[in-house]
Amino acid sequence: MPSTELMTALLSRANHGCELCAQAAALQAIAVPPHNEVTVNHGLIVCEICAAQLGVGVALDGALDEAHWACLQDSAWSQEAPVQVTAYRLLGQIEAPWAAALRAQLYLPEEVLAWADNLTAAAAGTGPTLDSNGAVLAEGDSVTLIKDLNVKGAGFTAKRGTMVRRIHLTDDRELVEGKVNGTQIVLKTCFLKKSS
Repeated sequence: MPSTELMTALLSRANHGCELCAQAAALQAIAVPPHNEVTVNHGLIVCEICAAQLGVGVALDGALDEAHWACLQDSAWSQEAPVQVTAYRLLGQIEAPWAAALRAQLYLPEEVLAWADNLTAAAAGTGPTLDSNGAVLAEGDSVTLIKDLNVKGAGFTAKRGTMVRRIHLTDDRELVEGKVNGTQIVLKTCFLKKSS
């Protein structure tokens, strides 16, 4: 739980509303992965709807509410790095054409883009394997695909929402192995969401 002073600073920065959708009800501070601690530089004020969509404290059903995330058309232009990182990640998961177009228009400073792509930890050669939302993946976890993936050489498409059970971590933190339709394949973590 952030201190009162920190919460006051974050709420002030957020104009006492969710930094993603601007709703003012049921606000909370969250850390933007891979950071675990809420700070001014790594924290974000979100409403309970955004928190649930981001998977904070709840199990997700595998789908983002694209109508709700239309709010990113405004918040993606924030000057605050935690908001930029979160918006950039979400826009990469939403399949609607407007999301891809907006993501392509964004300019993020190099260090913010590295954070959004989780490249900072990768460049250092340390850190855990993370899913598309920044949740830590462990050997044997179950994950859900967040988009349809063409499986080269196998002749099928792994559909969005497909659960992959008992993943195997690899030496590359951006890749895991798992079985889809009975075929062992390598999956990029940016297309996966941890299942509970």
